[in-house]
Amino acid sequence: MDSKKTGLLELHFAVLLFGGTALFSKLIPLSALDITLLRCVVAATVLALIVKLSKQPIRLSAGKDYLIAIGLGVIVSLHWVTYFASMQLSSVAIGMIAFFTYPVMTVLVEPIVTKTKLKLTDVISGIAVLIGVTLLIPEASLGNDVTLGIAIGILSAALFTARNLLHKRYFSAYSGQQAMLYQTSVAVVFLAPWLNVELSNIEQNVWWLIILLGVVFTAAPHALFTSALRLLSAKTVGLVSCLQPFYGAVLALVLLGEDLALNTIIGGTLVVVTALFETQQSHRSNSVKKTA
Repeated sequence: MDSKKTGLLELHFAVLLFGGTALFSKLIPLSALDITLLRCVVAATVLALIVKLSKQPIRLSAGKDYLIAIGLGVIVSLHWVTYFASMQLSSVAIGMIAFFTYPVMTVLVEPIVTKTKLKLTDVISGIAVLIGVTLLIPEASLGNDVTLGIAIGILSAALFTARNLLHKRYFSAYSGQQAMLYQTSVAVVFLAPWLNVELSNIEQNVWWLIILLGVVFTAAPHALFTSALRLLSAKTVGLVSCLQPFYGAVLALVLLGEDLALNTIIGGTLVVVTALFETQQSHRSNSVKKTA
C-alpha cells in the first residue's frame, strides 16, 4: 500500500473518532477548559506510554523544536477549549459545522505558505462551505448563544488551521505520537492554572468519560491525524475531514437526542458535499499525475 493510501485510511478512521469527540461537550458536566485540561492529562499519559513502548525517542532533535512544540501546544489547547465551548453554547451539530470553516481557511492560506497557485474550484468550494455555515446563524447578535457558539467555533477553526500549517512546515519530521505527546503535555501546563473544579468532587462515571475521551477519542485519532498530515497536503486533510460534522450530527441525534433543524441539515449538507467533491478532485489529480 502506497503512502497516500495509508494516509487516507489513517485520516478517515481519525475523522470517524473525531465525530464522536463532540458528544463529550454535552456528556461531561464540566466547563470547556476543565474538559480540555483533563482530556490532555489522560492523552499525554497514554501517548507517553505509546512512544516509550514503540521505542521512539522522546527527546527532540534540535533545541528550536522545543519552542515550536510549545507554540503548537498553546495553539492546540486554545483550539480545544473554543471547540468544546462552541458546542456547549449551541449544539453538537452547529458547533461542529461552524468549526469546519477551517478547510476554507486552509484552502485559501496554504497556497500562500507553500507558494502554489490557488485554484478556482477551491475558491468556489470555500464559498459553498461559508454559505452552509451562514445558514446556521439565527440572528446577527453575539447576545444569542447559538450565534456566539458559531463565532467561537470559527475562532477554533482559525486556531486549528494555524496548527495544521505550522505543524506541516516545522514539525512534520516527528511521528504523530511524538508530536501529540508534546502538544498535549504543553496544553496541560498551559491550562493548569485555570482549572476551576475540585478533582475530588468529580464523580466516578465522569472520570470514566474523561478517560474514554482522552484515550480513544484524543490520543488515537490525533496521532492518526498528525501522521496523515505527514503524507497528505493540509488542504486534502482539511477537506476530507469535513465528513466529521456528519458523523457528529448523526451520533448526537442517536445518542443525545439532539434535533436537527432544516437549516442545520441544509448547511451541513453543503459542507459535506463540498468535502466529498474536493476529495474526488484530489483523487483525480493524483491519478493524472501517476499516468502522466
